[in-house]
Amino acid sequence: MQLQGGCLCKAVRWQATAAPLVTRHCWCRDCQYIGAGSGTVNMMMRRDQVSLSGATGSYASRADSGNTIERHFCASCGTPVYALAQARPQLMVIRVGTLDDPNAVAPAMNIWTASAPRWAAMDSSLGCFAGQPPPPGPPPQPPPG
Repeated sequence: MQLQGGCLCKAVRWQATAAPLVTRHCWCRDCQYIGAGSGTVNMMMRRDQVSLSGATGSYASRADSGNTIERHFCASCGTPVYALAQARPQLMVIRVGTLDDPNAVAPAMNIWTASAPRWAAMDSSLGCFAGQPPPPGPPPQPPPG
């Protein structure tokens, strides 16, 4: 599976050579800030399967999980593009909103649901985790055409 995307102004671009390990809709408070009130949808990828181009800025903070997370955004337009967790240096989390084809992947679960606002709209057919879910398993199959 080949995936690609980038920021709003196209200054930052990325390309992945494999399917995500997992795609999750995250409702932690940090993602609510990044998502302007909603949660964010994120693909967990192996870093060695992703190439990046363009200048990013970054902001590091401690997440509710206890991990130090370094969030990268386009230095020109500010679009959140990806994040790196100190606890999992071999992985990166790419924001699904940056995909060129927004239908290329779909979330497999909702996470940090205990932090979600009462009005949050969650797909009830997906697994829900009140906090941090277990580590990802094998890559999911792509959604049907």
